Amino acid sequence: MLNRIHIYLLAVSVILVTLPFVTRGQGVVRTSPNEHAKLRDGQNDFDFEIGTWKTHVKRLQNPLSGSKTWLEYNGITVVKKVWSGKANLVELVMDGPAGHFEGLSLRLYNPETRQWSLNFSNIKSGKLSPSTIGEFKNGRGEFYNQETLNGRAIFVRFFITKITDDSIRFEQSFSDDGGKTWELNWIATDSRVKDSSETQSTQTESSQPSAKERDGQNAFDWEFGNWNLKIKRLKNPLTGSTAWTELNGKVSQRKIWNGKANLAEVSASGGSTNLEFLALRLYNPQTNQWTLNFASSGDGILSVPMFGEFKNGVGEFYDQEMFNGKAILVRFTFPASTSSSGSSEQAFSNDGGKTWETNWINSYTKEEGTPKM
Repeated sequence: MLNRIHIYLLAVSVILVTLPFVTRGQGVVRTSPNEHAKLRDGQNDFDFEIGTWKTHVKRLQNPLSGSKTWLEYNGITVVKKVWSGKANLVELVMDGPAGHFEGLSLRLYNPETRQWSLNFSNIKSGKLSPSTIGEFKNGRGEFYNQETLNGRAIFVRFFITKITDDSIRFEQSFSDDGGKTWELNWIATDSRVKDSSETQSTQTESSQPSAKERDGQNAFDWEFGNWNLKIKRLKNPLTGSTAWTELNGKVSQRKIWNGKANLAEVSASGGSTNLEFLALRLYNPQTNQWTLNFASSGDGILSVPMFGEFKNGVGEFYDQEMFNGKAILVRFTFPASTSSSGSSEQAFSNDGGKTWETNWINSYTKEEGTPKM
């Protein structure tokens, strides 16, 4: 259930969610206490958007090609809080001339930089795009990143403007000249839904998966709902340590895209340790694999994704990361589980996968009264 917990949580004897990740090669740039105090706290910037919205989208066909053809879509957007507002999940379903579209955006707040990262995916790709990062200034959200379009590097700009309490405007633009000029290619206007009957004519179900897709797509279905959690964590992995610590907590798992994605919110504590993190899992129908993406509320930054799949009822996921300055392999496994209990394990290897040391064991039981999903 828990997916892998970031390596930095294992690298210290006392874990606090306010510590930075140590698995990222670029390191963490911190502001001084005085500079940090001057920064505006934007943790609640998206609170106004929580709820359900009718969405109208205009999309420029073939951006940066001189195209003047716009396509229009109508749909429904649902925005839900994560971590009591320090993150949120956006789900968009819409239909138009180019067909059916389902997308999501996981927005994460970094309390150190006071910025948000917007992380997009769609139901066909099963992976997250590069993070679009920024903040709200004078009532408007401004977010930027660098991506590729038709093999060329471009800049992306995304604006969010609250028009009224019940309407919002979104704009996306591309630049292929270093930001000197920008071409608008996406305009979305949302109006708040106050009557649930307004969504009936626009909501659509996910397309039915093929038999091959269904085998992998439903691998996590047993896990939806609320669970009690027990964690055993090995102190100082890959040092010969045999000392373990224990934590207790809760897991809440929600379904996205009718099961092709899901989001787990986790909180756990023990002694001086307090954890709050999430796991976003996305299914790729092209490869029939899952990507597992993790973030802590302490910094709101996504980790290196893990890739893998379920075989004979057992899930196996892998990636390569840095630990204590050395590259290691990371493995996360889900043994066969039931609808009321399960377990998962994380292990490290510093010899190319010849041997593995288990350093994190999760055991969880379904909360009484939790409905089966």
